[in-house]
Amino acid sequence: MFVAAAAVAQPKAAEAPMNVLQLSAEGSVEVQQDLLSITLRASKNGTDAAAVQAELKQALDTALAALRPEAVPGQMDVRTGNFNVHPRYTRDGGINGWEGNAEVVLQGSDFPRVTQAAGRVSALTVGNVSFSLSPQATAKAETEAQSLAIAAFKKKADELAKGFGFSGYTLREVSVNQAGSPMPKVMAMRAPMAASASADAPVPVEPGKTSVVVNINGSVQLK
Repeated sequence: MFVAAAAVAQPKAAEAPMNVLQLSAEGSVEVQQDLLSITLRASKNGTDAAAVQAELKQALDTALAALRPEAVPGQMDVRTGNFNVHPRYTRDGGINGWEGNAEVVLQGSDFPRVTQAAGRVSALTVGNVSFSLSPQATAKAETEAQSLAIAAFKKKADELAKGFGFSGYTLREVSVNQAGSPMPKVMAMRAPMAASASADAPVPVEPGKTSVVVNINGSVQLK
């Protein structure tokens, strides 16, 4: 018995695009850090977990009572941070006490207000100081960096097209990415501020600058 096999047409492999150029460009803007964060900490230890927790709570209540009246949205915001109580172990694994930590975080754009408030809180000590960019400053810097990246991408594409003997190009695809949020500048305090007559002085700070970077990657069709 003879059976005829029907021929099945195979699709042609897609041809690779011709005269396509891959390239990337970057735009970077350096801006002054405008947001200050100061973390105030309390550390307590003792033989009873409940007593340690009560001491930490009292320190927080005292600090918050002093700080809340000075808070102004945006200029200085006040919030609590980490709060924990954990056992202290001996070498043989037994519990010989408890220790805990509590935090209050001050953050804002009014540096004098934040540093003076931090210096006046006697119930807590300064743990660390960090600087960063506010969302508003970040958005503005990203827009500027993006414009620079686009201009650099177009200039590079035009130069390369003419360098390869083409009259110009058309855009095929493009992606725009921020290289990463600016990292806050951290000033760790090596030791708690001493409880002395100078303890209520403003915490000394010095902001720096940071770079906001936008990358553009894409391909163009040379013509």
